[in-house]
Amino acid sequence: MAYQSIIGRNEEIKKLEKFLKSSRSEFAAIYGRRRVGKSYLVEEVYKDKIVFRAVGAYIKEKDERTYKQIQLDHFYESLLDCGVSEDTPRPSNWREAFRLLRKYLEGLRTKRRVVFLDELPWLAGPQSSEFITELGYFWNSWADRQRNIVLVVCGSATSWMLDNVIRDYGGLHGRLTEKIRLFPFTLKECELYFKKHGFRLSRYEIAVAYMAFGGIPYYLDRIDNEKNLSENIDDFFFKDEKIDQEFKDVYTGLYSTSERYVDVIKALGTKFYGMTRQELAEAASIELGGTFSKILDNLHESGITREYPRYGKERVETVYQLKDFFSIFYLHFIHGKGVEAGNWRNIQRTPTFYAWAGNTFELLCIEHLSMIRDKLRIATVSRNYCWKGTAPNGTAAQIDLVLEWKGERTDYLCEMKFSEHEFTITKQYERELAKKIDAFLHSKQHTKTHSIQLVMVTTNGITENEHAKDVNQNIILDDLF
Repeated sequence: MAYQSIIGRNEEIKKLEKFLKSSRSEFAAIYGRRRVGKSYLVEEVYKDKIVFRAVGAYIKEKDERTYKQIQLDHFYESLLDCGVSEDTPRPSNWREAFRLLRKYLEGLRTKRRVVFLDELPWLAGPQSSEFITELGYFWNSWADRQRNIVLVVCGSATSWMLDNVIRDYGGLHGRLTEKIRLFPFTLKECELYFKKHGFRLSRYEIAVAYMAFGGIPYYLDRIDNEKNLSENIDDFFFKDEKIDQEFKDVYTGLYSTSERYVDVIKALGTKFYGMTRQELAEAASIELGGTFSKILDNLHESGITREYPRYGKERVETVYQLKDFFSIFYLHFIHGKGVEAGNWRNIQRTPTFYAWAGNTFELLCIEHLSMIRDKLRIATVSRNYCWKGTAPNGTAAQIDLVLEWKGERTDYLCEMKFSEHEFTITKQYERELAKKIDAFLHSKQHTKTHSIQLVMVTTNGITENEHAKDVNQNIILDDLF
């Protein structure tokens, strides 16, 4: 079935539709970064097939009894909205709440019954053991045996979803029939979104929008097609007094120690190419250990950061890099600047703009690595990594993306360059490229039987001149769509 209201998400839709045709009960967990469209996807695919929906509310209240009662009241009111008699006593604990849900579902005549528990981590609360125990009992003792229940749970608190649902070793262990991690839109999906909503942005402008907002549907919904991109960026980032709160909201409530996560993000925001574990711990003033490891793992699973190997030294270094475009833009241009942040119109085409765009375009390319691989006609990449070493003459050299294809004995050295027009390779940059290639040729990472291809990935191609003769392949922004 085609869903005119949904952009992309084809594989996720197929899975959700499959649950409706299944001959057994299905239990799915959907997780991903906040604002990425998890709830919207479920509601648009299932619509009137959802027979019960409860939403957890973020509450700052520290008292567990008060917190739990508020969530129970919301759960109860959701049952009333479904037609449960108001004479039904309010539940005082989660066992009673799920018993009421079971009784309600037993009275329905529909063939498939979709139960949607949204923002599950908030619904469960800080002390989640009771909720998880009763959810597990509800599923194991009744719902699973009915063979007609589709239970979908969603949560932005990735760490909680992983620990309590997806990797749970208690009552929910092995009970999930599907887990779906929802990712931001790709460039192509953003283009489809903009066209659908009456925008006529060039692909260059779409790329700039992506580097500012990321492929986050909620942020794209805030863009006004009666204004140009510069005006929209100004309105969203520079004029909205709530922008600081939006940054906090990405992390607040997602983790039990959100302040520590924000410390890590702010530290990563100071070094675009990322930091090693030791460097990051020192920058964020966090002790190395299990808690720090969990923070790094959770940020990675949330899609906020990425980990990549950096070769060139005696040991391979694992580097942690911030890859959430919204957070990068906010930390670079807004955080701590106040009125000095200025406005986007004045920042464009300045050295500050090109420094940000140059770095962020590299990340944009890496996030669309599959498109680069397809353009290069690489069937499988044996490994991709960053290389940082020295040339034979002692000059430092860095290659931000190396694609190794053992099948064809070829190493692709990729240089990513952002420019509004064609990128011109100067005599000086030609020498720099030659040094990089020479340094890599003499490194331990280069297999002597492998050929080397120099690949330029640019927004609008490269100018044909005498200094571009060493470029083997040229990939442009259009190829990333």
